[in-house]
Amino acid sequence: MRGLRTARVTALVASAAVALVLSGCGGAKVGDTGAASSAAPAASGSGGGGGAECGTFNIAINNWVGYEANAAVVGYVAERDLKCKVVKKDLKEEVAWQGFESGEVDVVLENWGHPDLVKKYIDEKQVAVDAGLTGNKGVIGWYVPPWMAAKYPDITDWKNLNKYADLFKTTESGGKGQVLDGDRAFVTNDEALVKNLNLNYKVVYSGSETALITAFRQAEKQKKPLLGYFYEPQWFLSEVKLVKVNLPPYTDGCDADPAKVACDYPPYELNKIASKKFMDSGSPAAKLVKNFTWTNDDQNLVAKYITVDKLSAADAGKKWVEENPDKVKAWLAG
Repeated sequence: MRGLRTARVTALVASAAVALVLSGCGGAKVGDTGAASSAAPAASGSGGGGGAECGTFNIAINNWVGYEANAAVVGYVAERDLKCKVVKKDLKEEVAWQGFESGEVDVVLENWGHPDLVKKYIDEKQVAVDAGLTGNKGVIGWYVPPWMAAKYPDITDWKNLNKYADLFKTTESGGKGQVLDGDRAFVTNDEALVKNLNLNYKVVYSGSETALITAFRQAEKQKKPLLGYFYEPQWFLSEVKLVKVNLPPYTDGCDADPAKVACDYPPYELNKIASKKFMDSGSPAAKLVKNFTWTNDDQNLVAKYITVDKLSAADAGKKWVEENPDKVKAWLAG
């Protein structure tokens, strides 16, 4: 089932009219018709107007490479096998869900819970549906580089973090230890954790997944102290085996009040969220979305193609699809 959590998220804009002007991560936005797309032939109408025709298939792209890996593979299969016109829109997580109501987003391919958005768009507005699990297992937490865990073995117990706070001071942390986060739009309880666990730390936002990876890579190479937010699945963990800090164990409901969170993040069974209209449309892309499932290793491999091997997302998707014909065949099966 879907991983449950209550996370601090950016306030949502209530009306569809305002939603049309909210920018996403990469310049595209809900209401933008000029996003990146394939040259595949298209029928008219979002979600393919029914029958065997696919038409335009609108995929939201959230701002981390694992998500981009999902979209690279699903998008390539949709173009090659279903003759869809794939349109990818770079949107922050909360903004992407607004597209279900406007009809401009067909699918979010990797959802990390968001119970507030589930309530609003699935339960209340009934414009979106749970389209099933991706097969990926998600982990969020605090990590240190391997050299620190080896030199300070008790640092992986949160109760000892204050003892080491001075090690993590930076010019941005105001005399306290630093917890380095990524994009402010990422799912995070870290500010509440620092406050409620009485930790002498300050959360500092690096701004992106790339910045987090660069910081951890340099911290390991240069033996510099770093405590930061990170997550799995993530290809970088095969390069630098970050060590997770044990926060107070997660129990059901311990994160029910975002302001009072004092426990670790829950395990996440990542899932897909799709437009109800799209899933009911008869588009072959809707069947592909429903059937799409793979493993953390699959996702990490495609992410490596993009980030390390420097393939374009399209080429990375093509490479993986051609190497895994049996898995793709299962997704296309009726």
